Order: sequence, then structure tokens, then C-alpha cells
Amino acid sequence: MIIPADRISADALQGLIEAFITREGTDYGLQEVDLNTKVIQVQRQLQSGAVVIVFDAATESVTLMTREQYQQWQVE
Repeated sequence: MIIPADRISADALQGLIEAFITREGTDYGLQEVDLNTKVIQVQRQLQSGAVVIVFDAATESVTLMTREQYQQWQVE
């Protein structure tokens, strides 16, 4: 289930974005980008709809996915 970003408190959203960014194995860039810049990039992707907040009832967890990942996840 997609959770609209505006339904989450600013602090919770910030924590969710930072947890997603700092997850092991999520930094594949050739150059180092600081955390604040990455947070801003994810916020923009959320605003544009390219990234969505997903709640998985089976695992009772929340994560971020690209819209394409979410659509594929729905098929599985």
C-alpha cells in the first residue's frame, strides 16, 4: 500500500529517508555525495511521484521504492 508523504510527520519522513539512504549497499555512485544532498534528492523524487512510500502489511514494515519497483512488487 502506498502511503502519501504528507500523511507522515516531517520527523518520521526524515528518519525514513535517512534510514533508506544509509542502508548498507545503497551507495553505488562513483563520487561521494553527502547525506543532506541525498535527502534532498529523495524528497524531490517523492514530490514528483518517482519514489513512493510503501507499507507492507505482511512484514509490518515501511520502505521507499521507485514507482516501477512498486508496480513489479505488486505483480509478485
